[in-house]
Amino acid sequence: MTSEAERQARQAIRRARRENPDKKIIVTGCAAQINPKKYSDMPEVDVVLGNQEKLEQKNFATNQGLSIENTEKAVVNDIMELKETALHMVESYDGKTRAFLQVQNGCNHRCTFCIIPFGRGNNRSVPLGDIVEHTRKLVEKGFREIVITGVDITDYGLDLPGQPTLGELCKRLLKLVPDLARIRLSSVDPAALDDTVFELLENEPRFMPHLHISLQAGDDMVLKRMKRRHLRADVYKFVERARKLRPDVVFGADIIAGFPTEDDAMFENTRALVEELGLTHLHVFPYSEREGTPAAKMPPVAKPVRKARAKVLREEGEKQMQKFLQSRIGKVERILIESENKGHTEHFVEVAISGYQAGEIVEAKIVGVEGRKLIAA
Repeated sequence: MTSEAERQARQAIRRARRENPDKKIIVTGCAAQINPKKYSDMPEVDVVLGNQEKLEQKNFATNQGLSIENTEKAVVNDIMELKETALHMVESYDGKTRAFLQVQNGCNHRCTFCIIPFGRGNNRSVPLGDIVEHTRKLVEKGFREIVITGVDITDYGLDLPGQPTLGELCKRLLKLVPDLARIRLSSVDPAALDDTVFELLENEPRFMPHLHISLQAGDDMVLKRMKRRHLRADVYKFVERARKLRPDVVFGADIIAGFPTEDDAMFENTRALVEELGLTHLHVFPYSEREGTPAAKMPPVAKPVRKARAKVLREEGEKQMQKFLQSRIGKVERILIESENKGHTEHFVEVAISGYQAGEIVEAKIVGVEGRKLIAA
């Protein structure tokens, strides 16, 4: 959570108290975990729960919304001492056709801009058997696509016996849950993706050809100052390897614009990487300081420059997206129907389509583009 997001959160708390003077207000999440006193000192707040404590039923065995067992205003323990797995999986998604499966929590790395490890703790993985069992339940409920999520899914399994990898997890799911129609990955680290993921990309049609890269920057000096695990050349090798195995694979990326010390030449390296690799699904964020991180002490880039660079990156990403969308016209796509008039392709592009029921996977010819959507006949 950035400083701006925290400011908005405190503002929302004050507004909630004004609008609901008789209600109990419980604050939880990463900001509350990292700095519980900041929230417990607010007169509008009744109790603060840490990220682990919010998952414990005893803290909601309520007396007007507060645990009868807790007398402290802040119930927040040291997240770094947490050893339990991340298994807190939901059983229903209100009739949706895609389910998100959190297979791990926390992160062992310390990027200079990121406070997440101090809010979520170190890497903790869910055992394979538990994931398989929950996936079976989701498929039985009608879900056709599972998205593997977590804070750092490429580190999945490092803390488990035998150290199963993310690729082995996906391979096991596809084998043991044969009715699972699609599996998709959320954000991945290009420096840590195991070989089995590439094997699935090449040989398994149920493994979706859409990889979202935790890129952050395309300049080596910026990446080093961010303390990332990859360099610019690693990203090119990653994309080239994937495309050699599956030519139609598409890539998204998370990118921070205006990281401290980033000059015009460094920024141009990032923009050029987006163009040269044809990255389409971009999540671009102007850099925002986070108190307590090393990056917050580095020489900053002016905020208007950050915003301007973010705008340039979004425009470049949109240009690449439109090129990709145009390239799909005339092709037959396999579409997961999500409602009476829309679905998504294997490349996670929205399609306007009608005449089918939610949950069906159909083949349809693409006849046009409207904005960021494909039009199917």
